[in-house]
Amino acid sequence: MPEHTPATAAPSRTEVPAAARDHTEDLGRFVTAAPSSYHAAAELARRAEAVGFVRLDETDAWDVAPGGRYVVVRDGSAIAFAVPPSAGPTTPFTVLGTHTDSPGFKLKPRPTTGRDGWVQAGVEVYGGPLLNSWLDRELELAGRLVLRDGSEHLVRTGPFARIPQLAVHLDRAVNDGLTLDKQRHTQPVIGLGEVSDADVLAELAAPLDPADVVGYDVVVADTQAPRAFGVGGALWASGRLDNLLSTHAALTALLAADADALTGTAVVAAFDHEEIGSASRSGAEGTFLPDVIGRVSRALGAGGEDRRRALAASLCVSSDVGHAVHPNYPERHDPANHPVAGGGPILKINANQRYATDAHGAAAWQAACAAAGVPSQEFVSNNAIPCGSTIGPATATRLGMRVVDVGVPILSMHSARELTTVVDPWYLTRAMGAALVR
Repeated sequence: MPEHTPATAAPSRTEVPAAARDHTEDLGRFVTAAPSSYHAAAELARRAEAVGFVRLDETDAWDVAPGGRYVVVRDGSAIAFAVPPSAGPTTPFTVLGTHTDSPGFKLKPRPTTGRDGWVQAGVEVYGGPLLNSWLDRELELAGRLVLRDGSEHLVRTGPFARIPQLAVHLDRAVNDGLTLDKQRHTQPVIGLGEVSDADVLAELAAPLDPADVVGYDVVVADTQAPRAFGVGGALWASGRLDNLLSTHAALTALLAADADALTGTAVVAAFDHEEIGSASRSGAEGTFLPDVIGRVSRALGAGGEDRRRALAASLCVSSDVGHAVHPNYPERHDPANHPVAGGGPILKINANQRYATDAHGAAAWQAACAAAGVPSQEFVSNNAIPCGSTIGPATATRLGMRVVDVGVPILSMHSARELTTVVDPWYLTRAMGAALVR
């Protein structure tokens, strides 16, 4: 693939423009507001509504019209969309697809456990976290509670739990290789005394009556605030960059888009459950996005043939974080393709369709980067180390629209605290904004 040359020269990798710093500070506020996928969906909807998007409920009839802007939430997923004033039955869609969940831990039934004077929270591993990164950190519990009356409440404890590491004196070989048993070694301590099933739920439910809680989806989240650091403040560390970084970028691009300049209905689709395969009612393999697109199409007068024409002309930019070359492990990367931190968004390519990028999608993304004056780079895995996947292949399969997989290069992926740069999230947002007016 030929080297991409942006239309406008990008800053050097050591420079941090003020606009990039402002953007990433706002990313920090988004991450802080979103300790769980449910909080992320709610924050996305809150920000959209604050600038005039109309909140829709899936159980209601929708009044969608050209020129309108709307947002709908399904569990831990959210879709926001803006319909161009000139939209008609065959108007295509430009989808910015991301996910709201992050690998970590989820609260089990009968959630309070413990022994030997310690009270603990019983948790189950969610997705594929780097287990050791969760040790010796102040953690919180966050998610949703459902009460007997059917009402749903978002909750979070603030710093409440910690998974303590075994002292080196009790394991002299620990620095030669740490092995954690997912059941015995990952249950966080939350207090002292006798075990009571009410302890965890009482903390989560306050000031509600924990006896009224009949269902919950609660995860564990790191509480350390996002921050810039390093030489010139060019580095950025935060929990849940995978994939709130992309969700924030997509939403920011949509909210800033000029409705009159859109060449299609602009959509941000932020799905839950990507980290565990996307097979759920609110995941990318579910019906959420097809349902929304179908309802929008019908509102614009599209029949079956018109809807298929619109989808055939549509594009999904599937954005998830990717791997920057690790300076301590360069041999783990493809020898010819070395995406670097601060070098701009990455175009993800995989021969086995773990990423959905094809030549036309790559061309569309390169055009968006060029229009935004953003540098870009390619990512492909080392043949001996299979890559992960994204919401991209599921979206391409379910809807038949062209999909291109992109992202931002980071280190420490799936850690409790991941590492990127200040400029790359800003670059991604600018390129996404250009994709909406392609």
